[in-house]
Amino acid sequence: MKFSVLGCGRWGSFISWYISVIKGYDTTLFGREQSSNFKRLVSTRQNEYVKLSEDITLSSDLTATLESADYIIISISAQGLRQFIRDIVKTTDVSGKKFILCMKGMELPSCTRLSQVCIEEGLIADNIAVWLGPGHIQDFTKGIPNCMTIDSYDSELSHTLAGLLTSDIIRFYYGSDIVGSEIGAACKNIMGICAGLLDGYGYSTLKGPLMSRGAFEVSKFITAMGGDGYSAYGLTHLGDYETTLFSKHSHNRQFGEQLASNLPYVKLAEGVSTCEAVARKARVLGVDMPITFAIYKVLFENADPKIALSELFSRAIKIEKYSI
Repeated sequence: MKFSVLGCGRWGSFISWYISVIKGYDTTLFGREQSSNFKRLVSTRQNEYVKLSEDITLSSDLTATLESADYIIISISAQGLRQFIRDIVKTTDVSGKKFILCMKGMELPSCTRLSQVCIEEGLIADNIAVWLGPGHIQDFTKGIPNCMTIDSYDSELSHTLAGLLTSDIIRFYYGSDIVGSEIGAACKNIMGICAGLLDGYGYSTLKGPLMSRGAFEVSKFITAMGGDGYSAYGLTHLGDYETTLFSKHSHNRQFGEQLASNLPYVKLAEGVSTCEAVARKARVLGVDMPITFAIYKVLFENADPKIALSELFSRAIKIEKYSI
């Protein structure tokens, strides 16, 4: 069994470590030759998150990496996916390969789910799966377990991958709604930014209501996008809130906290571009997403974060709905 991991950032390097060290599969980690992350791994075989074993092959040859693998895992920024898939399809005949997306977000400006991007660029739908859910590298590498989800367009592929990848530190469930799984995973990063703002202003007790109302508005968006709204209450969204809204390791929560203090944040916070995509799409679909719209105003309309949050409290009083 051969896995290739495309993308050597923090999550890609962890996945290669997990598949090789924890699962014992033959693993290649691909990175661009000019990438600083790749250069560091070639030089030291480690980064701030993991130390790679000598069993992991490091490669900057995309063709060889693709051709040698049974399963191809992609872990790059959401906004770079379309061009990357174009490069893959031009490089190699991958019609018989299985792809697993380990990334969260929606593409701009198309406001498209990431698996849809892959399909539009030539990958076969039934060969695409997503690996999503809660967990931080810093915990996994200490042996602290968590639960995650494998979802796909083909239930047999979901079952196969869940069986291949589950271990003592990651218990996998197989999902049954790839639309809801992808959207829920993307949207939880928006809620992470909001949680960081609340922390930054000393309003942390409001993260409880944020969990409740956030999951509800995301469930409406999932339904409007053609998925099962109840997926918002599964592992890829509500189940990921602890690691996104409360953890010191969450990039999106840290981004929000720094934003509240007018401090720069240099690491990748996927929730920023996701918020733009979701807010645009929600308006087109006529879905009311007050939390998402408030964060959008802060990020893209220069709204004062405190005022944007306070305006959520000045909205008309409504019944607390539970059904989608």
